[in-house]
Amino acid sequence: MNPAETDALIVVDVQNDFLPGGSLAVPQGDAVVPAVNALAARFGIVVATQDWHTPGHLSFASAHPGRGPFETVPMPYGPQILWPDHCVQGTAGAALAPGLELSKAQLVLRKGHHHAVDSYSAFREADRITPTGLAGYLRERGARHLFVCGLATDFCVAWTALDGRAAGFEVSVVEDACRAIDLDGSLARAWAEMEAAGVRRVSSAGLRLPSRPA
Repeated sequence: MNPAETDALIVVDVQNDFLPGGSLAVPQGDAVVPAVNALAARFGIVVATQDWHTPGHLSFASAHPGRGPFETVPMPYGPQILWPDHCVQGTAGAALAPGLELSKAQLVLRKGHHHAVDSYSAFREADRITPTGLAGYLRERGARHLFVCGLATDFCVAWTALDGRAAGFEVSVVEDACRAIDLDGSLARAWAEMEAAGVRRVSSAGLRLPSRPA
């Protein structure tokens, strides 16, 4: 597969709290950094996302007395998995991972900043109606095919890939540049949903990318 000049790389949530030692660590989350760096250096359009929650965000288990992380509660927009406090605005945990080289990223999109609504996807909040504006940005840049990588495969990467397809883009997930939480079979479900939606599953080794000057 040969990505074109206008294809875009979407780097999802490679942040300290999702790395080993973070408050919502993805197993081997730090292993994506070299792969992401190699990809980002060779795409013409690069977008990074950051989870960016308010203190006491309603997706946090700590905001629901008597409830614990990974339980599910009803919210006005549907079932919500409760998470440990993570990626709180302005904290070290919300910062992009050490060693991540995204100097070519033209857009850093912060999501999950509405106090009462979670956000996995880079395109829409979890209420499924509030847009982030990413689709419009990518269309204005002329992007047609999106390559998605980052953390975690079964949540924010998958939701971003699915919403990218729903917005009319071709989408590929770069599997070796992602890692998963895999909560009660969530990884297998995510891949099944992505494949059913027409999301391609690719590897870095299968991409012949043009070299770009530093």
